[in-house]
Order: sequence, then C-alpha cells, then structure tokens
Amino acid sequence: MTKDQLYKELNYVNHSREKRLLYANLVIDNPELIPSLLEILFTVDDKISCRAAWVFEFMCGEKLEAIIPYLDTFTENISKVHLDPAVRPVAKVCEYLIKDYYSKTENKIKAHLTEAHKEKIVEACFDWMINDEKIAPKAYAMNSLFLLGNEIGWIHPELVIILKRDYQIQSSGFKARARHILKRIDK
Repeated sequence: MTKDQLYKELNYVNHSREKRLLYANLVIDNPELIPSLLEILFTVDDKISCRAAWVFEFMCGEKLEAIIPYLDTFTENISKVHLDPAVRPVAKVCEYLIKDYYSKTENKIKAHLTEAHKEKIVEACFDWMINDEKIAPKAYAMNSLFLLGNEIGWIHPELVIILKRDYQIQSSGFKARARHILKRIDK
C-alpha cells in the first residue's frame, strides 16, 4: 500500500474503537506502512493527520515495540502537533513509552529510548502542561513527567509549580490528577 492509498484509507477511520483497531492492526501486520503513517501524522495542518494519530496510538497500544525504529522521527516531531484531536493520541504514546521505560518488567523500549528521546518527550509534555490543551494531554503529560522526574531531578519542582499555579483555573479532572501526582511527589 502506498502513502497515498493509506491516506485515502484514513478517511474511513472514525472515533470508534473498532475502526481504529482495524487500521492499527493493518499497520502492525504491514510495518512498512509505519513511515507513511508517521509522515501523514506529522503533516500537522491536515485534518487527516488526526486520524493517523488515532491509528498510531492504537498501534502503539497493541504493539509498542513497533515504534522502536521510528523513535527519532516520532520524538523529533511531537512538538509540532497542534490539532486537539491529534495532540491527545501523541501525548498518550509518550505516556506509553515512558511507562514502559520505567516498568519493572523487562522490555525493548528500555534499551532503545535514549536520553535525547526523553528530552524531547519532556519538552513536549511541559508544552502541553503550560499551553491551553484539553485535560487528556495534560493528564498524560503529568504522568510522564512524574515518572521522568524520579530520574531527572529538576522536573518535579517545575511540575509542582505548574500544577499548583493552574489548580484553581482547571477542570475537576485536572484537579483530581494533579492531587494524585502532588501526593506522589511529596512521598
């Protein structure tokens, strides 16, 4: 399948779990499609990029190791994503990567996620925290930053400042996640 054919197929992706999973499995079964999927995802001003992001998130949810050859491409471009429906799945993939990296069980992400990759994820997560994003990307970013902050000393103090500063003006969902993260930082 060519990039153009994949682009046309993405028109059929909708919010349903069934469709996203169908196309995620298509990409998992045909990993040669991943570069085209990422190229479409990172064409950030195109509405179809959001559909590519949904498929990519589901692909990573099913088989995160498939991202390993494309970690450079993914982390170099995540900060460019700005359409709300694309930001959420990209933030979720970052959380998947960070959770696997700090997981107690052995996995391939630990061997392949470099310091440079983590720096790009930290940068994107802080951007999502300080920008006017919806709750979901902020929640994924909070969790990723909390985990990264256990290794990178300056992150927790910065995260605490942002969480306390934004606490009163954010949604109840933000407040609940922020309280949880603040408690975990205080331990």
